[in-house]
Amino acid sequence: MTVTPLADPSPAPPLPQFEVQLTPPDLTRWREGNSGVAGFTTRAGAAAGPHVALVALMHGNELAGAIVLERLLRAGLRPARGRLTFGFANLAAFDRFDPAQPTASRFLDEDLNRVWDAGVLDGPRRSIELDRAREMRRLIDGVDVLLDLHSMLWASEPLLLSGGTAKGRALAAAIGQPELVVADRGHVSGKRLIDYGNFADPRRPEAAVLVEAGQHWEAAAVAMTFAAVAGLLRHLGLVGLHEALPPPPPRPPRAPRFAEVTRVVTAATASFAFVQPFRGGDVVRACGTLIATDGEAEIRTPHDDCLLVMPSLRPSRGHTAVRLARIAGD
Repeated sequence: MTVTPLADPSPAPPLPQFEVQLTPPDLTRWREGNSGVAGFTTRAGAAAGPHVALVALMHGNELAGAIVLERLLRAGLRPARGRLTFGFANLAAFDRFDPAQPTASRFLDEDLNRVWDAGVLDGPRRSIELDRAREMRRLIDGVDVLLDLHSMLWASEPLLLSGGTAKGRALAAAIGQPELVVADRGHVSGKRLIDYGNFADPRRPEAAVLVEAGQHWEAAAVAMTFAAVAGLLRHLGLVGLHEALPPPPPRPPRAPRFAEVTRVVTAATASFAFVQPFRGGDVVRACGTLIATDGEAEIRTPHDDCLLVMPSLRPSRGHTAVRLARIAGD
């Protein structure tokens, strides 16, 4: 089904007031970095190994990843082999975080996680975020494995986004937490960091995945971020037991659940509205079920057992409202 954009000058509905349970970390010690890129600190192990990057603050108001990286840096975490980079991406937006208006500092000029296209990066356009991506690119081009640390505005089951490659899916499965892995191809509004360059090339070994650890500003998102980081570092053999990382689970984790995105729904009007307040991870059993309206258009599920991935209950026009996915085996 094609949703035809309608003339709609009205603004999107206002967001509710969100409670901020987290305190922004003090990043003063880590702002300069030691890698040639501000905010990025690299530590090397004694033995050879991959260059692994953990990146937080792609969005300036997503605090959980920054809290985790700051604690690991302060605890002196160092890899046994290879190199481990801790990166704080959009520091300019982070500096404007205000718990009274926590959604206002996602970015300053544009979304830093929508500019990772070689044509855009090499082009003449300028913005605060685009200039920052060009600065980060010098380091990112040398990374073998990357975990991008995110959280979510709306209530949702935590998940790993593996992008569109088999290597991304395999990496997400090996991390193990969260247990839901969603294969997707991103957004119409621009490429994410995990879609950039070597990470998206199936002929190359470099791989990147993105963790959505839970709702912004909740303690549970910090715990899930720690679990994902620990899972990655143990999978790659970079660290063993460390006081700053949660211990391995007492029993083997359950096999990951896989889902493949079948449709990305982009809001064509400012009046996009779901028929009920869906939560990410909800499954709509019957094909053709009405889940939302977009102006005069109806949005219906394209198949049975349709998984709703990160529905945005107040999407802006031109932005992703929800991803619809088929659970593997269905």
